[in-house]
Amino acid sequence: MNMPAFPIDPSSAFIPVTNPFDGAEVGTVVNIPPEGAQMLIQTAKDGARVCRSLSRHERARVLETCASLVERDRDAFADLIVAEAGKTIKQAKKEVLRCVNTLKLSADEARRNSGEVVPFDAYAGSENRQGWFTREPLGVIVAITPYNDPLNLVAHKLGPAIAGGNAVVLKPSELAPLSAIKLVNYLVAAGMPSNVVSIATGGAALGEALVSSRDVRMVSFTGGFATGEKIARSAGLKKLAMDLGGNAPVIVLGDCDLEDAVESCVSGAFWAAGQNCIGTQRILIQSSVYEAFKERFVAGTKALKVGNPALPDTDVGPMITAQSAARTKGVVDAAISQGARLLCGNTQEGSVYAPAVLEDVSFECDLWKQEIFSPVVVLQRIETLDEALSLANSPEYSLHAGIFTHDLHAALKAADKLEAGGVMINDSSDYRFDAMPFGGFKYGSLGREGVRFAYEEMTQPKVVCIRKRDQ
Repeated sequence: MNMPAFPIDPSSAFIPVTNPFDGAEVGTVVNIPPEGAQMLIQTAKDGARVCRSLSRHERARVLETCASLVERDRDAFADLIVAEAGKTIKQAKKEVLRCVNTLKLSADEARRNSGEVVPFDAYAGSENRQGWFTREPLGVIVAITPYNDPLNLVAHKLGPAIAGGNAVVLKPSELAPLSAIKLVNYLVAAGMPSNVVSIATGGAALGEALVSSRDVRMVSFTGGFATGEKIARSAGLKKLAMDLGGNAPVIVLGDCDLEDAVESCVSGAFWAAGQNCIGTQRILIQSSVYEAFKERFVAGTKALKVGNPALPDTDVGPMITAQSAARTKGVVDAAISQGARLLCGNTQEGSVYAPAVLEDVSFECDLWKQEIFSPVVVLQRIETLDEALSLANSPEYSLHAGIFTHDLHAALKAADKLEAGGVMINDSSDYRFDAMPFGGFKYGSLGREGVRFAYEEMTQPKVVCIRKRDQ
C-alpha cells in the first residue's frame, strides 16, 4: 500500500481503533491532516495513469487473485471485522464471503463491459459511417465508506473502480478502518500497483479537502444524509454517487406464510445490531394477523442472544459505540413519551442495546419518519394494501421495501407502487445480492451500486466514428 510522508501533528498523530464490545484497542491508524489531501491526490493521479494502462485481463487477474487470497484467509478477515465493527462472528463470516463474490464480479466486469458497436447506418445520412463506443476510466475517485460493512462496502467501491481502470483515494470510517487497509494490502499482494489505491485515514476536514479537489472526477459515498449534503456542497463539478440510508417498510398481508414472515423480519430488523441501511424498521401488518404476528415477533426478538460478538451463538452484537446506543435509547424514549407502547427491549449496557419492538408509534415522531440505524422496530396495524402503501411511502427517502403475500396481484401492485430502489417479495427488506443495482429513491438518490452499475458510474463512454470513403 502506498503511503506518502504526511505532515503529522505529533500531539494527534494516530487514531485508536477500539473494540465496540469491550473497548479494547484493536490498532491505530495515522491521523492524516487536511494538508495531506493533495499528496494523496497526486499519488492517485499517478496511479490513475498506471491503472489505465493495465489491460483488462491484468485488472481482472488482480481482482480474482485478491478474491482467492481473501477467501483463503477468511477467518482472519472475519475476526478483524468482529474486533473493530462489533459484528457477530456469524455475520462477519458472511460479509467476507460477500467480499469475495464482489471482487469476482468486478473481475468479470473488467472483461465484459467494454462498450458496444453503434449502428450508425440505422439512421438516414449516416450510411457511410461505422463505429463503436468504449468505456474509459474517469481518473481519480474518492471513496468514503462507513463502519457497518467495513470490508464488503469497501470492495464495492474498489472492485468496480479498478475494473474500470481508475485510481482511488479510499477514506474508510475511522471507527473501523482496519479491514479496509487489510483488503488494500491484499490487492497489492495480488499484483495491483501500490499507487492505484491510497488510504486516507483522518477526520472530516481531510474528507472535505479530498472531495473539493478539482483533480477528483468522482466521489462515491456511503453514509448519512448530513454528511452527504456537506459533500454535495463541497464537491463542485464532479460525479457523485451516494447511498444515504433508508427507513425500510415491510408489508405483511393476512394471506402470507406467517412463520416465514416473522422469521425473515426478525433477521431483517436486527442483523448487524440494526446498523443496516436496508434493515427492516417499520412492519405494516394487516389486522387479521396483527396480534398473531406481534406475539410471535416479540417472542422471536426476546429469544435473540445479545452480547459478545465473538461467541458463535450470539445473534446481536454491540452497536458501534456506547454513544450510538445511548442515542438509540433516547429516540425510543422520546417515542414512548409521545404515546408509543414498548413491547420489549430498550435497555442499554455500554454499547450493547437490547433490540426494541414498539407499537402505536406516532407518525410525527422521529422513530417513524427518520432512519434509526439501530435494532429498533415499529409494528403498525393496517387494514388494506392501499393504506400500507401510503404509509410505506410516507418518508421522504427510501432504499428497500418488502411485502409478504401469496396474492400475485397484490405483490405486483406493491412492486409497482412502492417508492423504493428494491422491492423484496416474500422476503425482508434487507436482502441484497452484490450483482443487483442498489440505491435509493426520492430525496438523496444519486447513482447506483452493485458491481456492474457502479462500474458504469465509474467509467465514461468514448465514441469512435469512422467515415468510409466513397467506393
